[in-house]
Amino acid sequence: MGKIVIMTDSTADLSRDLLDKYNIEVIPLYIIMDDKSYSDGIDVTAEEIIAWSDAHKTTPKTAAAGIEEAIEYLKPHKEAGDDVIYIGISEDMSTTCNVIRLAAADIEYDRVFVINSMNLSTGIGLQVIRAAEMLQDGKTTEEIYEAIDAARDKVRASFVVDTLTFLARGGRCNAVTALLANTLKLKPRIEVKMGKMGVGTKYRGKTNKVLKAYVEDMREDLLKADKKRVFVTHSVMDHQYVEPVIEYLKELNYFDEILETQAGGVITSHCGPATLGVLFYDS
Repeated sequence: MGKIVIMTDSTADLSRDLLDKYNIEVIPLYIIMDDKSYSDGIDVTAEEIIAWSDAHKTTPKTAAAGIEEAIEYLKPHKEAGDDVIYIGISEDMSTTCNVIRLAAADIEYDRVFVINSMNLSTGIGLQVIRAAEMLQDGKTTEEIYEAIDAARDKVRASFVVDTLTFLARGGRCNAVTALLANTLKLKPRIEVKMGKMGVGTKYRGKTNKVLKAYVEDMREDLLKADKKRVFVTHSVMDHQYVEPVIEYLKELNYFDEILETQAGGVITSHCGPATLGVLFYDS
């Protein structure tokens, strides 16, 4: 009888401390620059990605791991008799979940349970940590799978981007829209709903003012959230803008845990620098 393994991909944007604390395994996605592939979170930093993107006036391509690589991650667990619960980036954004399904089928491994998080960044991370805590509480594979899958629509994931340039470069935003927004100095709130990104409130002004308005707009939802934890996740960003957001959340005196993480290479490639999000489970 093997163990239960919680696995995710690098877009979950969980820090090394959190990965170690909850014993979570990660399959990296790839960032492709100058026809060379770099493992997200291993071979290249977010700062290097931003510098390359600005120098080349384009965004790096990103890609899921290949089936053969996924097999290498799964095979030792099959041999050990483990169950694997894999929680991956939204299938509307990446083929990663399907790669895991195909890899498991290829090696006839029927104890791999794939959950399409219908999210990205720590919108995935919230689900991964909840699964790990359920495992610590002695829940079975099926109980964890069913609970996490059933609660996907309770994850509230949004973030404010400093510029639409990077989303436009990656084809996730119309170039004309990006130019207009940047000209007007608009900083849109991007929301993840049903596995897809959409534009919500459009803020205008300096970064500190915009982020203050962003978290204040969420106050009612935050005070109705699952109080166990909230994430503040940001890309390459001066911490002077991050700290007031964290302080605001502390002043609510509501959440048991406020976690700060930095976005990895894939998320940074698409959203660009100075992006910040507040992510939590609805209660």
